[in-house]
Amino acid sequence: MPMLDQLQPYMPLIIMLLTGLVAGTIAGLLLGGGGLLRNLIVGVIGAFVGGLLVHAGWLNLPASVTSITNAVPYGTQILISTIGALLVVIVARFLGGR
Repeated sequence: MPMLDQLQPYMPLIIMLLTGLVAGTIAGLLLGGGGLLRNLIVGVIGAFVGGLLVHAGWLNLPASVTSITNAVPYGTQILISTIGALLVVIVARFLGGR
């Protein structure tokens, strides 16, 4: 079993995968469809899309929302990832003709 010191360099990746899975699951519940692998992929891609939207200044969360999501560990990150995942699913359905 790996020690915590050995896992430390991989913690950001592990956290991104876990928050992506949560975000993809929420997007799957809201828009239907999914499965564990699909939710993980959509959530991780959504995390990148949400992060790009925040970085570009196109997605600004109000302070009233972030004050609530900051109370949950990684809550704001999950919210931004979920918004990105929802956009990914909507665009994929639009391009796929479904």
